[in-house]
Amino acid sequence: MKGKKNSIGVNVLHMFYSTALSSVLNAIALIVLANYLNSKDYGILSVALAFAMIMSYFTDSGLSEIVLREGSKRNSNIEVILSSYIKLRTILLVATFGIGFIIIHLTTQSSELINIAYYLIIPMVLGVAMQSIGTTYFKLSEKMQYSGYIKMCSSSCLIIIILIGILLNLNSLLIAFMYGFAYFLAGLFAFVLLLKEIKVSLSSPFHKELFSQFWSFLLSGLLFVTLPQIGPLVLEKTLTLSEVGFFAVAYRIPQALTQLPLVIAAAFIPVLFRQFNSHQVIKHRDLNILQIKVMGIIGMGMAIPFYYMSDTIIGIILGEEWVMAATLLKVLCLMLVFQSMSIALADGLTSMGKQNNRTVVQAMALLCGIILYFYLSNRIGIMGASYSGVLIEVIALGGFWLLNPHKWEIAKRALLPYMLYFGSTILLLNYLLNSYPVISVVIHFILLMLLLLIDKELNSNLQEKLKRVKHVYKKKHVRTSKEVGSGL
Repeated sequence: MKGKKNSIGVNVLHMFYSTALSSVLNAIALIVLANYLNSKDYGILSVALAFAMIMSYFTDSGLSEIVLREGSKRNSNIEVILSSYIKLRTILLVATFGIGFIIIHLTTQSSELINIAYYLIIPMVLGVAMQSIGTTYFKLSEKMQYSGYIKMCSSSCLIIIILIGILLNLNSLLIAFMYGFAYFLAGLFAFVLLLKEIKVSLSSPFHKELFSQFWSFLLSGLLFVTLPQIGPLVLEKTLTLSEVGFFAVAYRIPQALTQLPLVIAAAFIPVLFRQFNSHQVIKHRDLNILQIKVMGIIGMGMAIPFYYMSDTIIGIILGEEWVMAATLLKVLCLMLVFQSMSIALADGLTSMGKQNNRTVVQAMALLCGIILYFYLSNRIGIMGASYSGVLIEVIALGGFWLLNPHKWEIAKRALLPYMLYFGSTILLLNYLLNSYPVISVVIHFILLMLLLLIDKELNSNLQEKLKRVKHVYKKKHVRTSKEVGSGL
């Protein structure tokens, strides 16, 4: 592999800024599309996108994680592994298109939805497959700046091409194609970066170890990808397409913001693995509790403005015609709190070698989600759909907690006090300052910052981390000063 590997800290930095920027660009694309399309067309596009995301995962089927596992082994042949990976992805791509479109035809009555699915899915799934191959290689080579470039290129292409489509006043069918084509262009960019770094020979022998534990990785990854997509797929059967559009707009805002806690989780997971594999069980538990607290605070911080100011936010960014989505967003933003903490709990299970437990919980959440979306949307309409989205995250959080061997310690030190604190403050402010959303946001942020002072354990941990950062900075500063002084 060409060039030096980055340190963990540098890779996390690249992941953070690229994820933050791409999330902003994706949010802009969402706003632009919602303003251009009516609620029915946006609902159709959302259902097609749900199919596209699931089909995109099937072209990978957990292989990227297996490639990282095989490539990290000592004396591994990266060229052979990558070549085998591309061959398998090609086979899976053809199979996914064949089976996927048969399922779409069997489950969908709307000819308009079927047409948009073809225009969107073919370029998008091809593009996502190429992007995934590139990002997997750069993860393996520990040069995450290139994965960041791919992610930002994808988001930039998306917003630019959508704006071109709107300027040309294209219909929803061609807008769907432009949406998918943006991913295809970013996929080509990913392949160009990849081929500059490594020579890929398709005549290389096949690396048979890619099939080891394939089904376990396939199931876990499929559940993770499918869970956020089941809403539009199920609601298309129980609600009007216009209502699906309103739900999709409100749902995609917290879904996009979830990428930020995932970046924080990426910084914790390697250390959690190392501590558990070194039999430092207590340190592993304490670090996981710290992760739950940090990610919980981040989730709460993201949810606060959307809870109190959903009407204002939707009105400003989408306009009055989307005002129905504001009430949905007020409920759905609470997903960010539960999801941030459940990600941390799930990482605790995975790092303890309990991946099967994680998969069981994800399967349970998926099954409950399908039932909840069907039942509640039939009973109370579109609001039932938003309650379902939050309840799925509560079920996942409860499942991950229940299967953790340190569940009572986690509940006592993190989950219960944090949930009670957030719940009581949100109820109190909602009661006292219901007519003053801006004041409520400011006060709730102050109360959230106060939590950092109240929780002495979290406070001391953060101070310790800051001291370490300062110590490393001072050492680097002294070393640089000496080098300058010696004329180096």
